[in-house]
Amino acid sequence: MSGVLKLPRYPQDFQIISKTPLDSEITISPSTATTALNPTHSPKTLTQSQFGEAPSMVYQMAFLGRTRALIRALNQNSGFRTITTFPPLSQEPQLAEPGNNPASSLPPNPASGSPLYNENWRSPIANSSTNQSVIPLDFLRQSPASRAMDAKSLMDVFADCTASQNWSEVKRLFEAWVQSLDKNGKPNKPDVSLFNYYLRANLMIGATAGDLLDVVAQMEDYAIKPNTASFNLVLKAMCQARETEAAVKLLDRMLLTGKESLPDDESYNLVLGLLFQSDKIDEAFKYIDLTLKSGYTLSLRVFSDCVRVCVNKGRLDALVSIIDRCKAMDQNKALCPTWGLCNFIAGVALQEDNSKLAYHALEFMAKWIARGEQTRPPVWLSVEEGLLVSAIGTAARTYDSDLLDASWVILRRSLRQKKAPNPEAYLAKIHALALLGNLRRAFSTLQEFESVYGNSQTEAEEELFSPFTSLYPLVVACSKKGFETLDSVYFQLENLSRADPPYKSVAALNCIILGCANNWDLDRAYQTFEAIGSSFGLNPDIHSYNALVKAFGNLKKTFEASKVFDHMLSLGIKPNATSYSLLVDTHLINRDQKAALSMLDDMVNAGFEPSKETLKKVRRRCIREMDYESNDRVQSFAVKYKIRMGTENRRDMLFNLRYSTEYAS
Repeated sequence: MSGVLKLPRYPQDFQIISKTPLDSEITISPSTATTALNPTHSPKTLTQSQFGEAPSMVYQMAFLGRTRALIRALNQNSGFRTITTFPPLSQEPQLAEPGNNPASSLPPNPASGSPLYNENWRSPIANSSTNQSVIPLDFLRQSPASRAMDAKSLMDVFADCTASQNWSEVKRLFEAWVQSLDKNGKPNKPDVSLFNYYLRANLMIGATAGDLLDVVAQMEDYAIKPNTASFNLVLKAMCQARETEAAVKLLDRMLLTGKESLPDDESYNLVLGLLFQSDKIDEAFKYIDLTLKSGYTLSLRVFSDCVRVCVNKGRLDALVSIIDRCKAMDQNKALCPTWGLCNFIAGVALQEDNSKLAYHALEFMAKWIARGEQTRPPVWLSVEEGLLVSAIGTAARTYDSDLLDASWVILRRSLRQKKAPNPEAYLAKIHALALLGNLRRAFSTLQEFESVYGNSQTEAEEELFSPFTSLYPLVVACSKKGFETLDSVYFQLENLSRADPPYKSVAALNCIILGCANNWDLDRAYQTFEAIGSSFGLNPDIHSYNALVKAFGNLKKTFEASKVFDHMLSLGIKPNATSYSLLVDTHLINRDQKAALSMLDDMVNAGFEPSKETLKKVRRRCIREMDYESNDRVQSFAVKYKIRMGTENRRDMLFNLRYSTEYAS
């Protein structure tokens, strides 16, 4: 074997790239080696001693380089690959010496934006142990394909982990990925979307708001600006910990930053929920104003909390303003509290006579009723009739026609034509329309009321159409402008009596008679009374005669009033308590307390109980006339019927005043 150089199969100083093993040793004859080293010279035989026992590194590199070209030529058709003679590249390049020309400009740092650049490249790693390794051991156990993932591939993996709620895997992958290198050997640089996945993973695992703020602060190390979604994740952690002040400060910070991190509807809703839970109403109103001005949507939970807190704290006007602004926006006009909360709002609004808030509450109820009817199977929701009657009363006191109409519509819809509204509902509507001055609709409601309850024969139901009690607001409305209004109403009733179908109402005419009596117009009252039979073809009832007695009594025509009463008895019409009370008042106007007491005896004998107001009137006249015997009889009536009369000291002081002109000078 002398004279032949044998190369080892796997030299220790070389790296094998080919995966195909060498089946035989490679032998190079001296002539061949000489030709490879110096192809221009004639072949010579080289012995092993000519190479030397320890050749220099330069000579080795030249020899092996030429040998590589020779082996490639000899083995073109085989699977053999050449052996590289270069050592592995170092992962830790040395810093270049600063140049002598300080004016020369350098290109931008390709690894800028990664805080790990200094750690991986500039600072040599002293210990390669597992604890101090840049790449975690778990990440090293992954496949090379997973370590070589780009940002888009990592986003896809995060999406799958999110779907399976594997938040710990998202956290581990992100931390390993940002500490590894990409395919170009540079540190991986995450974007804001990857950071948001990381934030969400920490939030779901249970990290505190402080931990999430630290993660947000780390974005600046990567030259990344956190966006709105990043801050929203921090706000969610603050909501879970109920850190109200910190959430408000973070929201203010978002308002001061750029467009990428401006608050959205989720940001406002998170902070508003915290503020309402903390009863910080004024601060919550400020951010509600910002939310609505920005055109964002209030969540149903925040809206319900706002309604509940405002009602409990008595901030009804502010609540009305918020509801009006929400209704004016397409994004928020569908907001509607729960059914129970709607009833609660309506109850408080009616107690405070807040007609606007009551109207909004009824509007919310109407939405719930419509939704229930559209479901399958339908859910029939109804509003309590007593609540709606109270709403009609509030509409009358506040002169709100919208609330009146809404209450009546919801009442009809709640009853679903299975039964008629109660008399109290009709009377409340007539009262409201009379106060609003809408006499046409008031008399139309009276017509409907008579068609439902007009045929009743009981005494209690007859009082439903009394102009002295139930229909007295309509009487006042007819007398509002004196004779002008009374004549206008009479002519309208006369025209309706000739309509098709005709409308003829004794109750409506009784209101006109009593209105004329209150205006001391006996002629119009008497003519209207006669027109009941002559023009309308109806028969006067007890209320018609009582109104006529009132008209005569106001003008001190006691005799005529008594004749009307006797004529009524002759016709078989049974008088009521109002008839006797009116005759007592007629005698008191004439200062005849004894006749008044006589009428009280007749009233008691007829089975009626005198009212406290009537007894006080008689007692007052007895005292002023110094008829103490009659006064004692009045006291006996009060004791008999257990009526507490009380005193009239204030009235007596005014009556006993002595007026003189001594100080007129």
